[in-house]
Amino acid sequence: MSEVIDGAKEARPSADSLVRILEDDILNAVLRPGERLDEQSLARRFEVSRTPIREALRHLASSGLVDIKKNQGATVKRLTTGELIEMFQVMAEYEGLSARLSARRMTKEDVVEMRKLHEECAAMAEREDYGGFYETNNIFHDSIFRGSRNVFLQMESRKLRNRLNVYRRHITTPRSMTKSAYEHGRIVEAVTAGDAAQAHDLMREHVDLLAGAAADVLLALEAEGIE
Repeated sequence: MSEVIDGAKEARPSADSLVRILEDDILNAVLRPGERLDEQSLARRFEVSRTPIREALRHLASSGLVDIKKNQGATVKRLTTGELIEMFQVMAEYEGLSARLSARRMTKEDVVEMRKLHEECAAMAEREDYGGFYETNNIFHDSIFRGSRNVFLQMESRKLRNRLNVYRRHITTPRSMTKSAYEHGRIVEAVTAGDAAQAHDLMREHVDLLAGAAADVLLALEAEGIE
């Protein structure tokens, strides 16, 4: 009987595993910017004491995903306009480099897949399919990450993109989808032609321009009651 109890105890998540779970929830917008992270509720959810929850929240605060304020508790960190712009600027450099390397390293099969995804994005933009466009757009960019053949760059790019995802969703409009699909087409042609410099410049400009919508994105989140 004691073995069963011990096994049940061992099955409960540690502070480290709680960090990974909560980090995934934040990066995948299950937990939204500004959302309160109540220790007692989280302890019930994971069937643990508040001590590992508190440790996990402190770790997430040190990595910039959570804000902890005295007498107010913890909330999912909400980026300021300045922080959002800075992160988009870094993302633009990551994606620009990915496009540069892809222009030199993509196989014929990679190019076919990239073109297919671009055509799907364009079709969804024409239909004003917001959800479909958003998901396919991510896959399109991911095909260029993979085409770079640089594993570290892929990992860092995806990590930052995941951090920005909850904000990027609010940039998707009929006008932005059409513009984005047009820019994708130019990037595809540069990568296909092996023009590394052009591919880099077009992709960097494509992503960096999203930073200009940062204030609008934050206003949209406020309108949804996420403060």
